[in-house]
Amino acid sequence: MVDYALARLNMVESQIRTNKVTDPALIDAFDTIPREVFVPKAKRGIAYVDEALEVGGNRYLLEPMVLARLLQAAMPKPGDVALDIACGTGYATVVLSKLVSMVVGIEEDQNLVDAGNANLEALTIDNAAIVTGALGDGYTKQAPYDVILIDGGVDAVPPKLFDQLADGGRLVTIEGGSPTEPGVAVLYEKLGARIGRRILFDAGTPMLSEFRQEAGFVF
Repeated sequence: MVDYALARLNMVESQIRTNKVTDPALIDAFDTIPREVFVPKAKRGIAYVDEALEVGGNRYLLEPMVLARLLQAAMPKPGDVALDIACGTGYATVVLSKLVSMVVGIEEDQNLVDAGNANLEALTIDNAAIVTGALGDGYTKQAPYDVILIDGGVDAVPPKLFDQLADGGRLVTIEGGSPTEPGVAVLYEKLGARIGRRILFDAGTPMLSEFRQEAGFVF
C-alpha cells in the first residue's frame, strides 16, 4: 500500500525545495494536492516520481520540479486570473487555483475535460473550470489573463495567446527540444505592446502536437 502523503512530502523535499523553489504558497500547494488523483489508477504508485507522466490523450503531468519552477517564474498572485492550456486531468489547474482568484483550463479532448472537471468537483475547487477548445486559440471569454501556463512543450507560442495576456501578464512554457536534446523553460512578459522573453532553465518535456510547427521547404 503506497503512503501517498509520505510520497508527496518526499516529492516536495527532494524535487521541489532542492531546485530553487522557495515560494511558500506554491510549496504548500504541492504539499497538499493529491497528485495521484490525476493519473490513471495503474500509475498511482508512481504519481510522485520526478518525470512527466502520461494521463491519456497524449497529455502528461509535467515533472513536478519543472511545473514548480515554471509557476514560480510566472509569479501568480491572489488577485490574478490564469489560463492553463493543455491542462489534461487538471493537476496544474488545481495548483494554480490555490494561488490565484480564478483559473480556466482548456483541453481539446472531451474525455479529459470531463475527467478534469470531475477532479475539480471531488477536491471542492470552486474557482476553476475546464472547458473544451482548440489549444492554440486560448480562451478569449475570460481574457485578459495575468498568468498563462502551457502544460507541455511547444515549437513556438502562437501570437493570439500573447493577445490574451493582460498588461504585465506572464506566460510560461517549454520551448524546443527533441527526444535526445532538452528544450528550455521560458518566461514571456507583456509590457504595453511589447513582449519580453527570458530563458529560465533547460527542461525536457513531451511536445504538444498542437504546437508543433511543420518543417518548411528548403530551396
